[in-house]
Amino acid sequence: MHNTLNSQASVHPLATAVIDSSVHHPIIIQLENISKVYGTGNTEVKALNSVNLTVEQGEYCSIMGASGSGKSTAMNIIGCLDRPTSGNYYLDGVDVSDLEDDDLAGIRNLKIGFVFQQFHLLPQLTALENVMLPMVYAGIPGDERRDRAMAALKRVGLENRQSNKPNQLSGGQQQRVAIARAIVNRPVLLLADEPTGALDSHTTAEVMDIFTELNRGGITVVMVTHEPEVARLTHRIVLFRDGEVVQSHLAPEEIAHIQFN
Repeated sequence: MHNTLNSQASVHPLATAVIDSSVHHPIIIQLENISKVYGTGNTEVKALNSVNLTVEQGEYCSIMGASGSGKSTAMNIIGCLDRPTSGNYYLDGVDVSDLEDDDLAGIRNLKIGFVFQQFHLLPQLTALENVMLPMVYAGIPGDERRDRAMAALKRVGLENRQSNKPNQLSGGQQQRVAIARAIVNRPVLLLADEPTGALDSHTTAEVMDIFTELNRGGITVVMVTHEPEVARLTHRIVLFRDGEVVQSHLAPEEIAHIQFN
């Protein structure tokens, strides 16, 4: 049986139209019988065991599970950072399971926006230059790079900090720059891996407000988190345990009594 997350096919990431949840949307992520095995023989570890999961356009989902549950492995495969041992992964309708490394790198740059716990901003570059960087690799002309980067910074409320370098920004502001960088290439999917893990509670709330606003504007967001209070701000929770999806459609109010650590 297939489980379901949601995604965002060709919706402009800076769009303002709200996705109608009553309408069926295109599938962006489709995992079919995905398994991931590390090692061989006595050292073999099955990190994922025949996982089926789909993500449709416009969803706002969190993935949860205890350490070793398989959630990070699943995120790495969804983000084309790792390959499954068996099974098929369709991203925006394309089977990416067996693509060459160069092709996967291109897909990561153009179809997926990444936000991590650590911001991974280049310290020698300004906020604007950090946001422009993915477009350099994508071959976007200089004038368009600047315009799109400024629009992305405005989207996260940092248009007045374009000339600041990372050490001149707070942790929350750095994460906002990272989010702007993640959406600037107009990806079909925004993947966030513990995006609030390095932030205090007040700044966490501010960053989560941005994710919520982006999702309302049409961006598909899939987030790995170990924080129930963060997961409750998403619309649907997928629970991993022992390399399998044990719940695929938990509502935010249903996770109150579940232990994830």
